Amino acid sequence: MAPTPPVTDDVLDPSTALKFLEQYESRDGLSVVDLMTSKIHGGLTYNDFLMLPGRIDFTASEVQTETRISRRVTLKTPFMSSPMDTVTETSMAIHMALLGGIGVIHHNQSAAAQADMVRAVKRHENGFINDPVVLSPDNTVADVLDIKERLGFCGIPITDSGKLGGQLIGIVTSRDIQFQTRDTNLSKIMTKELVTAKQGINLKEANEILRVSKKGKLPIVDANGALISLLALSDLLKAHNYPLASKRPDTKQLYCAASVGTRPADRERLTLLVEAGLDIVVVDSSQGNSFFQTDMLKWIKQTFPKIDVIAGNVVTREQTAQLIAAGADGIRVGMGSGSICITQEVMAVGRPQASAVYAVAEFAQRFGVPVIADGGIGNVGHVVKALAMGASAVMMGGLLAGTTEAPGEYFYQQGKRVKTYRGMGSIDAMEQSKPGINGSLGGRSKGKALENAATSRYFSESSSVKVAQGVSGDVDDRGSVTAFLPYLHVGVQHSLQDLGLRSIADLQSGVRAGTVRFEVRTASAQVEGGVHGLNSYTKRLFA
Repeated sequence: MAPTPPVTDDVLDPSTALKFLEQYESRDGLSVVDLMTSKIHGGLTYNDFLMLPGRIDFTASEVQTETRISRRVTLKTPFMSSPMDTVTETSMAIHMALLGGIGVIHHNQSAAAQADMVRAVKRHENGFINDPVVLSPDNTVADVLDIKERLGFCGIPITDSGKLGGQLIGIVTSRDIQFQTRDTNLSKIMTKELVTAKQGINLKEANEILRVSKKGKLPIVDANGALISLLALSDLLKAHNYPLASKRPDTKQLYCAASVGTRPADRERLTLLVEAGLDIVVVDSSQGNSFFQTDMLKWIKQTFPKIDVIAGNVVTREQTAQLIAAGADGIRVGMGSGSICITQEVMAVGRPQASAVYAVAEFAQRFGVPVIADGGIGNVGHVVKALAMGASAVMMGGLLAGTTEAPGEYFYQQGKRVKTYRGMGSIDAMEQSKPGINGSLGGRSKGKALENAATSRYFSESSSVKVAQGVSGDVDDRGSVTAFLPYLHVGVQHSLQDLGLRSIADLQSGVRAGTVRFEVRTASAQVEGGVHGLNSYTKRLFA
């Protein structure tokens, strides 16, 4: 309520403005509690409200975006890619991690193929590589080419036994195999003059040897010359080029997440993923409050206690309580809010995303469980609003599906360069019988009830009629994620600067304390807040 207006027309002394401001009973705008009163405003999406600006006394580059996405995993940016077969495979997972986020590799493929993707991510950047690929002198160039195709590298140490712990006798690099036939034995072409380091050397000293020697690989050997581990120059360069990279503190390997379902076969799948080095498992279901998921959660926590488990999807406190009680380390929020999802329309079940994130996060934070906002993210503003509602991170599908690193090939539709993007609840996804690898969407088999990621996610394996909860379409080319994700990151920093807040933690504590204020947007306000009144315009988001 405003102070009583003066009875005269006298103008107040400008120097008393701050003091006079204290006479107002409340701050301008609404608190989050007032905003999220569903009896008054109903369910809200990100477009239904704005945050009011604060005071700027720092630069945008000072804003810290570090956030915890599960009980034990902290990232430097709040970005995750969705476990969809048109969004996250090896390339997306690697680049998300290098740029400070994390990719969740989809499971609409064989368990072995998914495990290979996890393994490729974990090998992409390491400190000391404690389980390097090793070959023997009897292996051939064909074996090296196979490793390069599957894992993306070909600098391989050679030991007498072909195993880690054998006597180091050489190394094979890409230059060694150039112009060689596939059946050439490695003993004939391997490099034998090696620069090595002794067991016990620290990472800083080893990196210095690499820098000075200008070698691509540094084998670490024990006193008897047996291979113990390996260090790569490419990893040293990546550490310099990607300062925000999401890496395990102990091994310096990139973080990797992957999804599994809730069926018995998924237990065998997860075992393979853990053996490949998985850090986080996302239990993937359209409706997470089921005995299938709670049983799976309990089994995972008992069988693999060192793996963090993100459970979901949920939109209510009641759903969330079941998953937290079963041992969830993180909660995934969203039901029907994705751009390709039609669950709310077809099933009449779900919740507007801003209201869902707020309700779940308010409950989960009391138990120290982070929340991930999955779906409904269309721009930087949506990211910040999700964080304000209590999310620790946002999971993106359509926003990343058009990037170079997403699976699939570009094609032209009505003169625009686009990529295929489909919901995991779409008929296309449910009918897929042979999931592709590295971006290839395989063949489809109609008329057969197949147990794939799409059918199990929507509890449709046994249904003779498949009821779609998603659609198939295409999205515009967004270029490389190496340019797009930094744009999102800097955009979040500038948004928090406008709010007068130096970190995501400050944003969320300010929301809880009532110092961060909100305003509901009418339909007219939403029109006013967008581009309007122009005959034509060009919208470039970043440069």
